[in-house]
Amino acid sequence: MILSDLSPVVKTQDVELILGTGIKMNDEHDASLIIGPLQTSADDGRAERRDAAANRARILATAESLFAKRGVADVNMADIAQEAGVGKGTLYRRFANKGELCLALMDAQMVEFQNNMLNRMQQMTAANVPKLDQLLNFIDALVYFTDTHSPLLCEVQREGLLQGVSDSRVQLPHFWQHMTVCGLLKAAAANEEIAADCDAEYLADAILSPLKADIFRFQIEVRGFTLERISAGLQTLVVGLRLMS
Repeated sequence: MILSDLSPVVKTQDVELILGTGIKMNDEHDASLIIGPLQTSADDGRAERRDAAANRARILATAESLFAKRGVADVNMADIAQEAGVGKGTLYRRFANKGELCLALMDAQMVEFQNNMLNRMQQMTAANVPKLDQLLNFIDALVYFTDTHSPLLCEVQREGLLQGVSDSRVQLPHFWQHMTVCGLLKAAAANEEIAADCDAEYLADAILSPLKADIFRFQIEVRGFTLERISAGLQTLVVGLRLMS
């Protein structure tokens, strides 16, 4: 199953990285963000965690509202702290930079997209749709998802979060996309839809590279490509594999 186990957790010192969903602060980390006297009871600890969760939710809601009004590029962390009514220290202890905050905002949308694609591919598999055709469907959906979230993705990429995970195989949010494309290519090869000796790892990188946020925005804003043209071009590359089989 390519998209099963939707939320494997990779522990780091400060955060839990939820693959395909963004960054989710763990309970101990959340609790440590509230400045105040040491808590001496379980009830106080739970109240502190509730306050931390409420602060996080308010920060994210404020950021989402400001981004919608001004655009992601024109909002800074100080703007968010002021509008949310929290200190800059509180904001930066929770989100080290705007990229982390953007990744957290994408959390729910990425889970929804991943689950939708999982369900769609399960249905296509049940209907005996070839794996290469499933890949074409996935690429088309991914183009439109990338367009919707490209302002947030650009900020995430600018902060280096896609390369900042200690395990080099894990590069949010592209890790699960790469695993999906690679898995579909390998399944297509096993089904003799494409050449059995195809380099699935390399081809997955090649297919997904134009969907990196900065390259994607360049294609649209500088080259003037439409979403339809980008999707069609990527699908042409994939269909070419079938012709070579």
